[in-house]
Amino acid sequence: MCEGVKMGLYDYNTYSVIKRNALVHPDRIALISGNKKVSYQEFLEKVDRLSCGLLGAGVEKGDRIGILAQNNMEFVYLYGAAAKVGAIILPINWRLKMEEIEYIIGDATPKVMFVGSEFQAMISPLISKAGFPKKNYSLNHIQISENFIPFNDLMKNDGVCPEVNVSSDDEYVIIYTAAIQGRPRGATITHKNILFFNLQSMYCFRLTAEDVHIVLMPLFHNFGFTISLNVMQAGGLNIIIPKFDVDIALKHIQEYRVSIFGVVPPMLDSLLNKAEEGNYDLSSLRIAVGLDRPDTIKKFEAMTAATFWSVYAQTETTGFVSMAPYFERPGSAGTPGFVSEVEIVDDHGRTVELGKSGEIVVRGPMVFKGYWNLEMDNKDTFRDDWHHTGDMGYLDADGYLWYVGRSPKKELIKPGGENVYPAEVEKVILGHPMVLEVAVIGVPDPEWGEAIKAVCILKKGESLVEAELIEYVGTRIARFKRPKHVVFVSSLPKTQNGSVDRERVKSLYGGA
Repeated sequence: MCEGVKMGLYDYNTYSVIKRNALVHPDRIALISGNKKVSYQEFLEKVDRLSCGLLGAGVEKGDRIGILAQNNMEFVYLYGAAAKVGAIILPINWRLKMEEIEYIIGDATPKVMFVGSEFQAMISPLISKAGFPKKNYSLNHIQISENFIPFNDLMKNDGVCPEVNVSSDDEYVIIYTAAIQGRPRGATITHKNILFFNLQSMYCFRLTAEDVHIVLMPLFHNFGFTISLNVMQAGGLNIIIPKFDVDIALKHIQEYRVSIFGVVPPMLDSLLNKAEEGNYDLSSLRIAVGLDRPDTIKKFEAMTAATFWSVYAQTETTGFVSMAPYFERPGSAGTPGFVSEVEIVDDHGRTVELGKSGEIVVRGPMVFKGYWNLEMDNKDTFRDDWHHTGDMGYLDADGYLWYVGRSPKKELIKPGGENVYPAEVEKVILGHPMVLEVAVIGVPDPEWGEAIKAVCILKKGESLVEAELIEYVGTRIARFKRPKHVVFVSSLPKTQNGSVDRERVKSLYGGA
């Protein structure tokens, strides 16, 4: 512990936001989850007690706090308490397989773990392994296993404890992105990244304390926690549901007069179809943010008084670095935000002329601090004083950003907003005893935006059914990384150096 240390003269962090709201809006409701409602004053009190509990449990500045759980109140309290004590939140995607979760824990080495009751039985076998945290807590007050300490044990104090010097430049969250070359990378986000994203988005979306956000995205996802903290900084209300459920979401949108949410395909389509069936009132909605098909966006705006905002974002940029109402320039990703500098460069890092395609590069206070424990990756990503996104696009004469695809180096597939690198899926498929070669590509998908397709060569004399290979992959890595389509071929096109010619594979088999 750092007794008596105060924040710096020029510092401000996420905990400062919580203190400010408790002062200005003490009785305003900050969080709703099920039947529980918490005011901003109560939120501060709970965060203070949890902070003292964490310090008493041995958590120090810079330590990682692992979280494996669906959305709940305690998840948000931990975001607040980590900000106060200078710890780093490590939210883990609960859709991952055990081996993937074990890798993340081994790489980030959290000091403590918080696990929802729904995942305690699954993760208990890891507890005895070397490197796993010695202190593990039940996140939502329900203990399925004796290996987990009750969450309330951390709250049994008066909330008064030594202050820790937490700078806006300190690490705050590590989000593990898709596995490139077979391993995921932890994108490290600072308090400053979050605060500047919040200010930029608050201005663009005109957010105030009257806004109500329903957390449709998981809080382990960059999209879920950033919009939640954005609305929180504006003094608004966050409605927390455990995971996306169409009926529960529509009920809360109508009851609490929700004004903003973030979505990825096919969430919005599901909401609109169910709303038509049940005659739900969606008139309170002002903004939906994310990605979707033009016909779904048109239907959304016709059914509500709201505007759908298209954006360009990465985990590595904390949030949206460009944005605009979709129909302001249909098909574009909007214009660069007020604290985001965006340029297009060629293979040599030189800025290209307007209208010409190249790699999208970004800089500004929203760019992440770097990948956890990956110095060489950071040098490559941050070369020439820009964050190289690996995405291709162009800027038109009016400054609108147009995304055109991914660079061959990146080869990222995004089914339903999740990030999947082909190399990770290919590695698993090549583990099948009947598969000789494989190329994994992304193909258009009307429901999920993009789907995974595996183009395979089987070993001589072998026979395999598509469904068998899909299930094989789904039992070894997260099921959202399974191919939706599989095709068996006699050969794969190759480049002059003998590697698979991905562009040729896409042209031959890129249809869904």
